[in-house]
Amino acid sequence: MSNNFATSTAASDVGPNDVRVGRRYRVSRLDTNYDAIVIGSGIGGLTTAACLSKEGKKVLVLEQHYTAGGYTHSYSRNGYEWGVGVHYVGEMNLPESLPRKLFDYVTDGKLAWSSMDQNYDRFYLGQREINLRAGKENFRKTFVDAFPEEEDAIDRYIGLLDKATIAMQMYAVSKIVPRFISSALKMILPRWFNKTTYSVLSGLTKNEALIGAITGQWGDCGVPPKKSSFISHSVIANHYINGGFYPVGGASEIARKIIPIIQRSGGDVFTYADVKEIVIEKNRAVGVRMVDGTVIRSTTIISNAGLINTFEKLLPEECVKRSGYAKQRKRVDHSMPHIGLYIGLKGTTEELNLPNTNFWIYQDEHHDDNVARFLANPTGEYPLVYISFPSTKDPSYARRYPGTSTIEIVAPTSYEIFESWKDTAWGKRGEEYDALKEKIAAQLLEELYKKLPQLRGKISYYEVSTPLSTSWFSRYGRGELYGLDHTPERFNQTWLRPKTQIAGLYLTGQDALGCGVVGAMIGGLLCTLSIQGLKGATLAKRMFADPAVSYDDLPAAEVGKSAI
Repeated sequence: MSNNFATSTAASDVGPNDVRVGRRYRVSRLDTNYDAIVIGSGIGGLTTAACLSKEGKKVLVLEQHYTAGGYTHSYSRNGYEWGVGVHYVGEMNLPESLPRKLFDYVTDGKLAWSSMDQNYDRFYLGQREINLRAGKENFRKTFVDAFPEEEDAIDRYIGLLDKATIAMQMYAVSKIVPRFISSALKMILPRWFNKTTYSVLSGLTKNEALIGAITGQWGDCGVPPKKSSFISHSVIANHYINGGFYPVGGASEIARKIIPIIQRSGGDVFTYADVKEIVIEKNRAVGVRMVDGTVIRSTTIISNAGLINTFEKLLPEECVKRSGYAKQRKRVDHSMPHIGLYIGLKGTTEELNLPNTNFWIYQDEHHDDNVARFLANPTGEYPLVYISFPSTKDPSYARRYPGTSTIEIVAPTSYEIFESWKDTAWGKRGEEYDALKEKIAAQLLEELYKKLPQLRGKISYYEVSTPLSTSWFSRYGRGELYGLDHTPERFNQTWLRPKTQIAGLYLTGQDALGCGVVGAMIGGLLCTLSIQGLKGATLAKRMFADPAVSYDDLPAAEVGKSAI
């Protein structure tokens, strides 16, 4: 390995400057009479907790990690900082959009956003380059310029995206209304709503290169087009069609701005708070038992730990049997695990000429074939390499970490190649495991150098995360990033709702609706509405009545590039 690198593949402890949000759990710090308990502090759990808090509820959030935020948390090492799951968020320039309204509601409008470049996503499909630019007309122009002979198919595709927005709203409502109304709503959804992405697009065009370009964001749900649900694809495309945005101050600012809202009504967010099981009495969830044996009681238990963890790790076996979960579980599965490469460089983003655009690097347009080939040989060429530049996206980074820059690389992987180490501790998995991570890092760094050759020799630090890292810190058993797989079968499950079959137990986060920061947040909102019942209408009215934060109200240094 070159002397230009300082690796941390054998790191055994948290760095001294790690970003930590939330209060450390102590039995003596527990209050009494919690109206609700949330297991897990991912964005879905925090959203539900904040919304309930604004309704005057005292909510306790329990997080087993050393910092709150779930996949929205940040960490710092060797003088650099990265966000582990927030790479960009859409619609933050639209004050009346649900995502922006929801963010403003749970933070009291105190979370500032900076926009990426107008060219927010760049797809490399072999030798072909496609640049997505913010705005629907620019989005259309991107594809028409690249495929002028396919203008009619492109227009029909964009027309479907418009219709998909309404269809997804109906689907979301079906999650919280009585089941007989839910069934009626699903009967009037468009026929293409839950077909695979590829089947819908191949009905518009036979141009495989165009289909490959249109599906260039498939990594945002982790399922290639022949297996993904078209509604999942269309939600992602619509979400980013007006550009990408990043929280000023880094991803950890999300939890940092939400937690005071939860505390305002007497609640709190505790870290190092490991829940062992959900306590069930008379077929009803009545509390949680901590690893230290402490039982904390409440009439409402909300799990942000994911469907599979909730039913297979946190609930008593007899309770799960009575719920009928085993039969239902056969219809859903884990999403794909991933590799993360976190890179630190000496030099500012200007000095290194780093872009403010996401890179999506593909072998060619045949995404499903490339994924299948990779899974058959996980040591071969990656079917997707995603490169993000967080220090460029965040205008405060240069002030907080002067003279440095950061890059994050994400790629799909196979859990099986790491499975033999699954019972080992993070940072103590041995030389063979470290060597495998070094090999992966070298492979991904070469992809980076192909696109940005000026960075060769400039990297001073990097570290690799594997599915085992995700499992260790986030408790997702196979290192999955997106919870349940976003296939048509998953979206056909009428039982998959925030309100579970077990009285007093609710699901929040991405398994309640869909993946991504905003998908998990809306899952959190739906969970809140399910808990509130008829009172939920008042909550929704209040949320949409609140004025969106004005850019004029933000400190000048934080506005940055906040509006396109």
